[in-house]
Amino acid sequence: MLEVQAYYGYLMAHFTGEGPDGEQVYFAVSEDGLHWKDLNGGQPVLRSEIGEKGARDPFLIRSPRDGKFYLIATDLRIASGKGWGAAVNEGSRDIIVWESEDLVRWSSPWAVTVGIEGAGCVWAPEAIYDETTDDFLVFWASATQEPHETQRKHKIYSARTRDFRTFIQAEKYIERDNHIIDTTIIAHNGMYYRYSKDETTKNIRAEKGSSLHKEAFVHLSAPNLEAIPGVEGPQIFKFNDCEEWCLIIDRFAEGKGYLPLVTNDLDSGDFRVLDDDEFDLGRSKKRHGSVIPVTESEYRRLLEAFAIPL
Repeated sequence: MLEVQAYYGYLMAHFTGEGPDGEQVYFAVSEDGLHWKDLNGGQPVLRSEIGEKGARDPFLIRSPRDGKFYLIATDLRIASGKGWGAAVNEGSRDIIVWESEDLVRWSSPWAVTVGIEGAGCVWAPEAIYDETTDDFLVFWASATQEPHETQRKHKIYSARTRDFRTFIQAEKYIERDNHIIDTTIIAHNGMYYRYSKDETTKNIRAEKGSSLHKEAFVHLSAPNLEAIPGVEGPQIFKFNDCEEWCLIIDRFAEGKGYLPLVTNDLDSGDFRVLDDDEFDLGRSKKRHGSVIPVTESEYRRLLEAFAIPL
């Protein structure tokens, strides 16, 4: 296992919306996790010209195995004009992947088919490293129709990989009575905390598990979180300098982008919604992406490479 230096700041990867360039990968950095600076002059840092030629829901992960960074994204571009119906029922079963050793120089993207046969889409792929198996659990939402079902239903599927090129066969990971999409997971003190969007009620639900096994999770009450409607794309990260976590949720219904919530106790499910004067997301709208901690040298390198004035 590689040893990482102390963390200094944060890197966010995100997309901005369904405009001509909105469904590509944008970067922003922050020293405190709440006040963000757009990089690259507010223009995309990475573009996908393969598959559907879009990259929504970009997710960053640092590999404890070799120190490399991987970015995975939804192969989807609504701006192409096909519409949401086609995206749900006839969408790509691929994810788009980039690799980097320094967060600045990235490989060309490649596509990997992870969705099961007959899946209507593969949305919002994320990954978490599993220490017990020394691999990554990659999970995403697919609209599928099983023999006993009369219509498609969104469920979460998963597959494991060690290199983001070769995956074991996908299996169903989460199913609810309602449609479910947009799952994110964080580990803390040997437990796993999972946050997912109920696609029927349009809010976020929390769970807690003793392992990453699909049967290990139970519902975790989070009334403040569940009471916020019209949101999706939950992402959670720990602040570098304290025992506090930030959950950001995409206010898609209002078109406002991310809203941060904080907690000092993941078990409590008690999240405080931040006031507008407590955070600044920068000029570009930040939609469903991800946040990772970075060292001071990584932070400075990102600024040097991409800090083009807006």
